[in-house]
Amino acid sequence: MKAVPTPHFFTGRHMLAVVLGFFAVVIAVNLTLAFFATRSWTGLVVENSYVASQHYNEELAQAHRQRALGWHGGLSYEGGRLVFRLRDAAGAPLPGMQVSATVRRPTHEGEDRELFLSPSAAGVYAVPVALMPGTWAVEVHALGRDGRPYRRDYRLWVAEETRP
Repeated sequence: MKAVPTPHFFTGRHMLAVVLGFFAVVIAVNLTLAFFATRSWTGLVVENSYVASQHYNEELAQAHRQRALGWHGGLSYEGGRLVFRLRDAAGAPLPGMQVSATVRRPTHEGEDRELFLSPSAAGVYAVPVALMPGTWAVEVHALGRDGRPYRRDYRLWVAEETRP
């Protein structure tokens, strides 16, 4: 004679275990996401957005003046050097500028650097710097002898070195 299996019923204890398990998973996921959110980029672009907004019209006017000059800049990373080239509207190099660059990662903080580029040729400014592979946001400021400023933001991709 075969034994008759006892029926298993879904009881209140089973329901309690399911509900507690569900909320345990939800809480664990939320804590994990909160942990990684606090360890990554804060998303802060300016310290005080109200104060920054008060200078917006001045920045807009400066951008119009810069566009009227017709200057054209180019930024590259060549052989461990950050190289900036600046030319006037006619394509002639612009020598004698004081050039600085703020280099930062667009998605996280901690690798930000302020660099001062030295003239290496007519209209060419460079600085040796070791940049890790990946995307960099570079803000370039140049000031001419006559006091005319130039400012431009660049995105720079540094490729990973291939080694034999």
